[in-house]
Amino acid sequence: MWSRRVVLLRAPRAPLSLRFDLRSFTVGLACLATAVAVGAWSLTVGEMALPLRDVAAALVGRSDDGVARIVMEWRMPRVLLAALGGWALALSGAVFQTVTRNPLGSPDVIGFNTGAYTGALLGMLLVGGGHLTTVAGALLGGTLTGLAVYVLALRRGLNGYRLVVVGIGISSLLASVNGYLMITVRVEEALPAAVWGAGSLATATWADVVPVLVAVAVLTPVLMLVNRDTQLTALGDDAARSRGVDTDRLRPVLLATGVALTAAVTAVAGPIAFVALVAPQLAVRLTRTPALPLLPTAFLGASLLVLSDLVARTVIAPAQLPVGVVTVTVGGGYLAWLLISQARKS
Repeated sequence: MWSRRVVLLRAPRAPLSLRFDLRSFTVGLACLATAVAVGAWSLTVGEMALPLRDVAAALVGRSDDGVARIVMEWRMPRVLLAALGGWALALSGAVFQTVTRNPLGSPDVIGFNTGAYTGALLGMLLVGGGHLTTVAGALLGGTLTGLAVYVLALRRGLNGYRLVVVGIGISSLLASVNGYLMITVRVEEALPAAVWGAGSLATATWADVVPVLVAVAVLTPVLMLVNRDTQLTALGDDAARSRGVDTDRLRPVLLATGVALTAAVTAVAGPIAFVALVAPQLAVRLTRTPALPLLPTAFLGASLLVLSDLVARTVIAPAQLPVGVVTVTVGGGYLAWLLISQARKS
């Protein structure tokens, strides 16, 4: 059993106090600092390299119009979308892994990303239209996929293992639908859909940042409010109920929150895989906590996606890779290691 160092903050004559784990706080702070540092570095990188002092001047409104446009209109939305998107995906992964009590229970494995991609493809290829149609299709596809997985897994009581298995089956079915859609349309229509399907932040704008920011700002406090009950559900439904947790009411709230976080990111950036899978498990190993820590997980997810996007922008410069290619490469190796380690334990 790990010994924990806990700090208790209490204001004089105040009925409330703040209690936090020192190691989790340190890990979370380090991850947040990493995300900020890598994000600042990303603002200097591009076809026109900028010194950090010019970036700082643009951030405070003291640069010329050209530098300000590069930093504030082209690069800053991409960095912020990477940070907020990593935050949202990591929290979504923490939710699903807690609900399923399975380290493989992330939204990309269960199939919500694939469902969002299906909705976006239908919007782009069949309905037609622009960015708004794609966003609406992805949101609708991810939400309907989450609802379908939940309903099918609910039979004879919701079980985490059944949720993962049903999700994998739904994901495989939707992947075949996506493949069929891609081979039945013209090449000029399929190419942008394929690039979007790889997960890309290259065309990020402030309009893309807003829905993800709203989702993070609204849903993160919700998860923190129910965090104690959520951690108790990791012990099992019977143990949670014995401690006063209404699991039948809590679980739909958690699933809806996780789906909404994933759908918000997928709608504007495409299905970015493996961040939701990797970030919670790395966070729990770094913090050495028995349950998935929310804020360290969020900060780690932000730093992972910001760093992955920087690699995607620079690895074959001046060309750029979709960020999903980088996360798949990292996450695929982690998934292989996770499966091997789980097989050795069994």
